[in-house]
Amino acid sequence: MRQRLITGILAGIFFLAMVLWGGLAYHLLILVMALIGFYEFARMAQVSPFGGTALLGYVSILAFVFPYQLLGLHSPLSLASLLWLVMIVFMMITVGTKNKIPIQTVAILFLGTVYIGFGFSYIAESRHMEHGLLWTFLLLACIWASDAGAYFVGKLAGKTKLWPAISPNKTVEGSVGGVILALVIALVFAGLSGGLLPWGKALGIGLSCAVVGQLGDLVQSAYKRVYGIKDSGNLLPGHGGILDRCDSWIVVFPFVHMLMLLP
Repeated sequence: MRQRLITGILAGIFFLAMVLWGGLAYHLLILVMALIGFYEFARMAQVSPFGGTALLGYVSILAFVFPYQLLGLHSPLSLASLLWLVMIVFMMITVGTKNKIPIQTVAILFLGTVYIGFGFSYIAESRHMEHGLLWTFLLLACIWASDAGAYFVGKLAGKTKLWPAISPNKTVEGSVGGVILALVIALVFAGLSGGLLPWGKALGIGLSCAVVGQLGDLVQSAYKRVYGIKDSGNLLPGHGGILDRCDSWIVVFPFVHMLMLLP
């Protein structure tokens, strides 16, 4: 617990400082986190993280998360075109190796590329929006509030298992506690935003961060259970890897943007 606390405080201070700094430095940090996340995903899927197939994943992640706008550049392909191209190149690996690298392997790596690439891309781009510092802190605070609420309410009053086959420690009571605390935090942001964040959108954001964030946590738990591992990595002692810490972020940020909840 002591190691977990020290790591959490130091990593939290560093990350929040980078969020405040913003700009290219923050975007590059998110890009590095995305690349490490894909490394963890490949290892978790029992694919060589430095093999030729995984290399395509790193290149794809780079293409998804690259800071084109900050460098005054334009992406050479639309998002739909990039997705299609990445998919076809992954599939051609199976053809080129005469099924030595089976379709199951390239399919899981393509899934990881989209899952991680989209997620971290939206995390980076949120900071570059007008009032991006506020929106980034809002989403992170709601996600963390949901995690804290679920943990402490689950510890104090949790009796009904939420999904024991996937995550045996999570409870329905804890999940509800996480939703309530995330809603409270979102409303606090709305009250302090000077009218930038309407109350209705604040409720939608708080609910999305809690519900979708908890689903993202369960997705990561399910994958780890399939492969029989406790953590996706060991970059953060006591906390696991990048995917362990960001499993909620990489589904919440895209989801909130897709619902156009951010003003």
